Amino acid sequence: MQSGPKEQLNVLVVDDEENIRLAVDRIVRRLDCGVLHARNGEQALETLQKQEVAVVLLDLKMPGMDGMEVHRRIREAGYNVQVIIITGYATIETAIEAMKQGAFDFIPKPFDKEHLRLVVDRALNTIRLERDRFRLEKERRRALLDLDTEKSRIRTILESLPNGVIVTNTEGSVVLMNQTARQILDKKEDDIGCEIGECLEDGELCELIRSQSREAQQDDISYELQLGGGHFYMVRTNPVLGENGECLGSVVVFGDISDLKEMDRLKSEFVAKVSHELRSPLSTIHEQMALVLQDMLEQEQPEKEQRILSRAKEKTKGMLSLIEDLLDLSRVEAGSAYTEVQRVDLREMLNSQVDFFRDRAVEKDQELSFEASGEEQPIVEADPRALESVLSNLIGNAVKYTPEQGRIAVRLGPVQDGQVRVEVEDNGIGIEEKEQSRIFERFYRSKNKQTRNISGTGLGLPIVKGILDDMGGSISLRSQYGQGSTFVVQLPVASGS
Repeated sequence: MQSGPKEQLNVLVVDDEENIRLAVDRIVRRLDCGVLHARNGEQALETLQKQEVAVVLLDLKMPGMDGMEVHRRIREAGYNVQVIIITGYATIETAIEAMKQGAFDFIPKPFDKEHLRLVVDRALNTIRLERDRFRLEKERRRALLDLDTEKSRIRTILESLPNGVIVTNTEGSVVLMNQTARQILDKKEDDIGCEIGECLEDGELCELIRSQSREAQQDDISYELQLGGGHFYMVRTNPVLGENGECLGSVVVFGDISDLKEMDRLKSEFVAKVSHELRSPLSTIHEQMALVLQDMLEQEQPEKEQRILSRAKEKTKGMLSLIEDLLDLSRVEAGSAYTEVQRVDLREMLNSQVDFFRDRAVEKDQELSFEASGEEQPIVEADPRALESVLSNLIGNAVKYTPEQGRIAVRLGPVQDGQVRVEVEDNGIGIEEKEQSRIFERFYRSKNKQTRNISGTGLGLPIVKGILDDMGGSISLRSQYGQGSTFVVQLPVASGS
């Protein structure tokens, strides 16, 4: 590492003999420093007051104020200078006494120029080192002050956050916990340093935090936590990474979602109640319209009136379908949708569903096929109504969104690693890539010129996903706009099957 240029320092030569001052000047200037002159003690002290001096070459024997008095006043004034005594052999003892009082060194007259240059150079380097040390110490204090200020600022910010914050190290021990987190977990400030398992009773969340603390799995892992008193929290964990990307621990944030959960519950109750109250009168209206329309057909009433009534009947049918979906969704969200868990033969149920939709496929001149790998009969533990709702939604959508003369294939894969795979593939209109991430949102429907005249509620796929989540299954999508879609369902098979 290259050092910067040396700081140019001043040397003050104090001697009543001009020839001595000039001789010292010629020798010392080769050290790349400035040289100042003073012919007596009073002039030397005046120079020190006006200019910055690093080294003073001071003659002891001068008329008026002698060198010892000048040295004493320099020390009393607190000048940061190194004093080198110039003395004759007769005053060696006085020079030694001056060194005891703080002088840097002494040079006897007549002096050797190389010796003089060496002593002055050492004095200059000593001053430079002292100034560097002083500067570094000042910078260190400033850095410590800045660090303390930054720590205080961060702590103030953390303590004022409405969310709870916990920071752990690689061992899963708590190294920081703000006031909100202590209130949430009913902990004290002296609980810092405890293992995360001592702060949280939820074993799954603790293990998640430990694994995130040891090795960064992924950013922003979310976990819903329920504590006593009906409080719900969305817990998010993120790794704390070092400069080289190494995992140093994790930061855990607790966001209170109790109000959102309560609002969601009230909304679900409202939707369920309204839907339930509307279903009966709408069913009656739909049935009455069907009877009136049948009478109009038998009595050969005008086609215009028949078309009007037929459209009204279709609209009520769509409203009934929406109500049924809303009720199903409310039951799924409440966790009480399908509770009669049984051992269900998946192959048999798929066969039944394909047969049910075959008439609709024939009406659109579509090819609907069912393929099963091997002869095994995979058994899943599920509520039959729930599983039937999943399969009917997927196959029904494939028939609905595939044009005439299209193809729909339902496939049942073999059991692998305790999972069975069901695929529903079509060569229909497909789903644009920008919309694929939103198809499981409630009421979301793909909108383009090909779906404009296809009715739907936008609730089928959210219901399917909710049911599969409750069953421990999953659903994914592969689709290309204009070429078709494939929905893939993974279900855990029953033990012993």
